[in-house]
This record gives sequence, structure tokens and C-alpha cells, in this order.
Amino acid sequence: MHAPMPLIVTMAAAFGLALLLGFAAARLKLPALVGYLLAGVLIGPFTPGFVADTGLAQQLAEIGVMLLMFGVGLHFSVDDLLAVRRIAVPGAVVQMAVATAMGAGLALAWGWSPAGALVFGIALSVASTVVLLRALEARGQLATANGQIAVGWLVVEDLAMVLVLVLLPVLVAPAAGGQVPWLLIGKTLLAVAAFVALMLLGGRRVLPWLLWQVAGTGSRELFTLAVVAAALGIAYGAAALFGVSVALGAFFAGLVLRESEFSHRAAEESLPLRDAFAVLFFVSVGMLFDPRVLVDWPLQVAAVTAVIMLGKSLAAAALVLALRHPLSTALTVSASLAQIGEFSFILAALGGQLGVLPAEGQSLIVAGALLSIALNPLLFAAVEPLQRWVLRRSASARRLQARADPLAELPADTAERYLARQVVLVGCGEVGRAVARALAAQQLPFVAVDANRERVEQMRAQGWAAVYGDAAQPEVLVQAHIAEAGLLLVATADSAALQPMLQTARTLNPSIPVVARAHGDEEAARLREAGVDRVLQPKAALAGAMAGAAVELRTAAAGAPSARA
Repeated sequence: MHAPMPLIVTMAAAFGLALLLGFAAARLKLPALVGYLLAGVLIGPFTPGFVADTGLAQQLAEIGVMLLMFGVGLHFSVDDLLAVRRIAVPGAVVQMAVATAMGAGLALAWGWSPAGALVFGIALSVASTVVLLRALEARGQLATANGQIAVGWLVVEDLAMVLVLVLLPVLVAPAAGGQVPWLLIGKTLLAVAAFVALMLLGGRRVLPWLLWQVAGTGSRELFTLAVVAAALGIAYGAAALFGVSVALGAFFAGLVLRESEFSHRAAEESLPLRDAFAVLFFVSVGMLFDPRVLVDWPLQVAAVTAVIMLGKSLAAAALVLALRHPLSTALTVSASLAQIGEFSFILAALGGQLGVLPAEGQSLIVAGALLSIALNPLLFAAVEPLQRWVLRRSASARRLQARADPLAELPADTAERYLARQVVLVGCGEVGRAVARALAAQQLPFVAVDANRERVEQMRAQGWAAVYGDAAQPEVLVQAHIAEAGLLLVATADSAALQPMLQTARTLNPSIPVVARAHGDEEAARLREAGVDRVLQPKAALAGAMAGAAVELRTAAAGAPSARA
């Protein structure tokens, strides 16, 4: 008989049960994350039968936290966040404040301490980026305007939670001493600033150089080892040298590596290990769940689930509409936020370690996560039917949808003449604005469509008609009067949205010609198969222009030897 091997036994039980229950959840059309949490419940101390080593599970969970945050940093895009900052930043901040107040209010009503109530409220306010990304990918909405807004919203939440994890150990001190330790808070912020400066100034040079050297060996194993060593080493160094959380260290390790030319390879090579330890993290969270809370505290579980799925989702939808965004955006964002996940678990575990969050608080958070994640796909499926129902029954909603109609103020005869020749131009980026200037120079009427409000406002400031919204949504093309248009010109590089756009355009205007751009021969072939009449390739057009210029200059030089270009 071999000696007991608690590490191997714990990992084998966790991976085995997670596989079985994750597979069962997937077959039931539920996120596999639900199965991982249930696996932890079954091997946890609160259910009969085999009990895994809780201490080892928590250490494995710490590795999972590091790798999860490393992955968040690898995929964090400052450009994507800046593109939606006007809605994501104020929306996420206000929504988190509202949800925190609702959760903390419940906890205070149950007699918890103010510090515990604050931790509980914050844990309910932040949604799971992992769950959201998988939901959007499954529905093909990740590259859409609504999907980008939802992702940007959660990125802001993630950044706020990173700051909370750093400051929480300091901020809970007044619960014991009665005074706010401003000096300690200042030292903590200085340590964080020093670590961030070191990573941004030195890390962005050293880490890419290190990966370059390792990649030069041609060994895939060494490259993977270098990526994992960087993630875990920087995470531990951040905690040991600067006193900040391992989560923040791992996040900045990924953020710095993202800027290198090896970012995609680093993400690909580390993905299997990140997924494996992420499973162990969720299993360890399930081990903290006491199923008796469903029997002893059913009303509290219902209240927590209501805050997660109704309270903060309604607050988010109201904020999106208040910022004058379409109903489809409001419903997509509200469905995206109607769940909680990894950051809530990390915060709950930290609150338990600090002694401010009671054990039943952790169980309530896990119960709310299980129910909200399981029900979240139903909310996403209800977005489009609910949008049609609201628009059909609400006159005010119809007015909001029609508010962006660029021809609403024109006289009827003028609008009719305008529509007879107009072009619908999708995309107001650099290429789209150049096309708009060319159309205006030729006195060809057009309506521009873009999902970026700033670009739309810039077009309107130039005196051009413009519609704000995602052109893949039928109501947006209807506002652009696609049914009466003479040409659909797609200047955006988002080929994923072209198929629904083309289907809507041809349904409302079967004979409308379509011109679109493509970045390569394969994409051009796909667009032609989809029904695009003419596909323009920027590289081919540039090559043709350069060749034409060469011929013209060569001819001129032959006729006049002294000519200069």
C-alpha cells in the first residue's frame, strides 16, 4: 500500500467530478461552470461521503486565481475600452454602486457588521467576465457593437475589483480599531504605484525580451514554461516585495505581455493550464458552499438572486437608456450583468480570511452564483423577443428608436427626391469618412451608419445625415431607409456583421447593389458567396494605384527627361 497522497487524491477527485458534472451541465445547455461548482459541493466538508483536503484545494485555487487574472490581463485591450468609455465607465461605476447598496442593505438588515455588509454588496455587484465571453461567443455577438459595450463594461468592473482587492485588507481595519488608517492606505497606494511603474517601465522591456530569447530556442515547452513562470513569479513577487495581491501581480504580468509580439502565442500556449487551474478554482469555491443554506435561509437566497438578476440588471438597463443608447444595447448589457462569478468568489474568500464576512455569506454568494449562471442563458434568449414586445406595445420606445431618423425633419417631397439616389454608408471610421467626403464632393446624398456615438456626432457636425446603432440590427437599417436606397456601401472591416446586414438589406430592398471591403482573397471569396456585388481589397487597390503612378511617371519621364515627380 502506498502512503496517502492528499494532493493527487484531491486533484483526481476534483478533475474527475468536474468533468462528469461539467459534461452533464453542457448537455443541459448550461455553462460548464455550474458543473464545476457542484463538483466542489460534493467533495466539500458540508456533504456526506468523500471530503477532499480543503487546505490543498485552497492553495490550488490560489494558482487558479493567478492564472485567471493573468488571462484577463492578456486579453485586456485599452483601445477597446476607450472606444466604449463614454458608456462603460459611468455605467459600470454607477451600476456597481447601486448593486453594492442593495446587497449591503440586505446584509445590514440581517444583522451583519458594516464591513461584512460592504464586502457582501461588492461581491454581488460584479459579473463574471468568463461567463459573459462564453455567452457572447456562443451567440456570435462578441464582435458586435452591443457585445463590445458589454465587454468594456465588465472590463471596468474588473479594474475596480482589482483596486478593491488591493485596498480591502486596509479598509477593513476600522472594523477592529475604530479609525481609518490613512497612513496605511497611503503606503498601500504608494506600493501599488511603485509596482505598476516598475511593470510598465521595466517589465514591458524585460518580459518581451525574455520571451524573444526563449522563442529563439525553438522549444515549445520552454516557451510555455517561460509564460507560466512569468505569471506566477510576478504574482508572488508582487505580494512578497510590494505587499499587493497576487491577483494584481498576475494581471499586470498579462497586461505587459499583451503588448509584445508574442501575446497571442502566450495566450494560446498557457490556455490549457489556465483552464485546468480555473476548474480547480471553481471546485474549491464549491467546497465552501453549505447546501443547508437553501433550507435554512431560502428567503435570503431568493433575495440575493433577485439583487443579482433583477436589481443590478434593471439599474444597468436604465443607465444605458439614460445615456441615449438603443433598447437592444440596454437589454444586452442587462442580460450580461445578470450573474456573478470569479471576482465575487475571490472577494468572498478574502473577506472570509479577514474575518469580516460570515460563513453563511460565502454560501449565499455561491448559491446566488449557481442560480444566476444557470438561468443566465434564458435571459440572453429572451433579449430579442422582449425587445420586439416592448417596441410593439410602447409608443415612447418607438419614439426613442425613431429619434435618430436623419430624414424625419425633411419635407415629404424633399425626402422622396433624397431617397431616390441615396447611398447607405456603413462605417464612419477613417475609410468611411474619406468615402463620405468623396460622396459629398460628387453631391451624392447618403446616410452614414456607425455604432460609435462620437463618430456619428462628428458626421452630423459636418452637416451629413447619420444614424447611430449597429447596422447588423434590422431597426438601424430601417432608420437609414435602406428600403428606398440605391446602394449599400460597407466601409467597416467587421465582416462578421455583414451577413445579417446583407440579409436585412436584401429583404427590404431585393435589388440593392452592395459594395464591401475585404482584407484578403479568402475573405473576399466569402463575401462574394454571401452575395456582395463588388468586393474591394485595400492592398490590391493600393498596388494598382502605385503601378498606375509608376506607369504615369515613367511615361512623363520618357517624354520630358527633366520632369520631376
